[in-house]
Amino acid sequence: MSGESSPGPGVASFLGDRRFAWLLDPKLLTVAVGSIAVVVLGGLAQVSFGSYSMTLSQAWAAVFDPAVLLNRRAWSAFLLGGELPEMSHESLIVWNIRLPRVFVAILVGMNLAVSGAIFQAVTRNELASPFILGVSSGAGLLILLTLVVFSGLSTFLPLIASVGGAAAFLIVYAIAWKGGTSPVRLVLAGVIVGTVFGSLQTALFFFAEDIGVVQSAIAWTTGSLTGTDWQQVRLALPWTLVAVSLAVAGSRQCNVLLLGEQTARSLGMSIERVRFALSGVAVLAAAASIAVAGIVGFVGLIVPHVVRNLVGSDYRKLMVGCLFVGPALMVGADVGARLGMGVLVGTETQIPVGIVTGLVGGPYFLYLMRKQQHMGEI
Repeated sequence: MSGESSPGPGVASFLGDRRFAWLLDPKLLTVAVGSIAVVVLGGLAQVSFGSYSMTLSQAWAAVFDPAVLLNRRAWSAFLLGGELPEMSHESLIVWNIRLPRVFVAILVGMNLAVSGAIFQAVTRNELASPFILGVSSGAGLLILLTLVVFSGLSTFLPLIASVGGAAAFLIVYAIAWKGGTSPVRLVLAGVIVGTVFGSLQTALFFFAEDIGVVQSAIAWTTGSLTGTDWQQVRLALPWTLVAVSLAVAGSRQCNVLLLGEQTARSLGMSIERVRFALSGVAVLAAAASIAVAGIVGFVGLIVPHVVRNLVGSDYRKLMVGCLFVGPALMVGADVGARLGMGVLVGTETQIPVGIVTGLVGGPYFLYLMRKQQHMGEI
């Protein structure tokens, strides 16, 4: 009798599952659990405090209200639009005003984090982000142009922001093209486009006569979640699911790109096609964020650094880590943006969340610069 036999289905299943064994990495699991804890605590703070005061028990009773949580009609109204079913006053405030802001922060954090991670892989540069590669400046310029010159189109600001970001990156790619692109040329072209568009943004402020327009423009170009509701969730969710799925699926290509162009070509990769496709995913993710929250700085730059330091440089782990750390940073920052002024000076004034992410991201980036001898190329 032959001693050889084919592996049984249980063994084959185990061998297949080994491809995903990295998901059980203790560091990655710790990052995921810790980030979820931050999001839950931040969500607790967001739903518990506001102009309509309620106790923690009232707030969380509203969050877990079966009349809403298990109501198909309510979820249809939230996610598809329509008339809300009858619910208690507390549940209406929590589910229709406060929780959507938390959900938008989660989606924005995911999008900016994976966008920054992809741009850093495409350019093989730790300093790359939607800001560096012109996406944010292009979106900001079209937003300002709309508010100042074509105010009648303000209803379409989310779409306009997305078009501006995509157009800016195409300009960057065209400038960087010379029989192909290179990481260095992409970064340099992004800096050039960002500088020019930033100057045009500043110039447009001089043509704004209405102080309300100026304040609205500042909110968009700084990044703000004030006034977000289920409409923003419905706008961002489909594009977020597409962008995140493509980003995770492209993590292997990111790993190959980091090996260097010569090695990638020897492995059969079409460098330009992969670079452009991954950049398109990053632009889509950034545009989905800009469309609902404006231009939130530092998240796309800092989160990949944080995750890389915690779980390593394997882009499979890094992408998944970004999906948890990005929302944790955004939700935590938005708690500070919404409630921070009340704690500090006793006023209910809300500040743009982009200010908080800048105040957090700037010192952390300085810490990284002081800690690491070499920053720049990955």
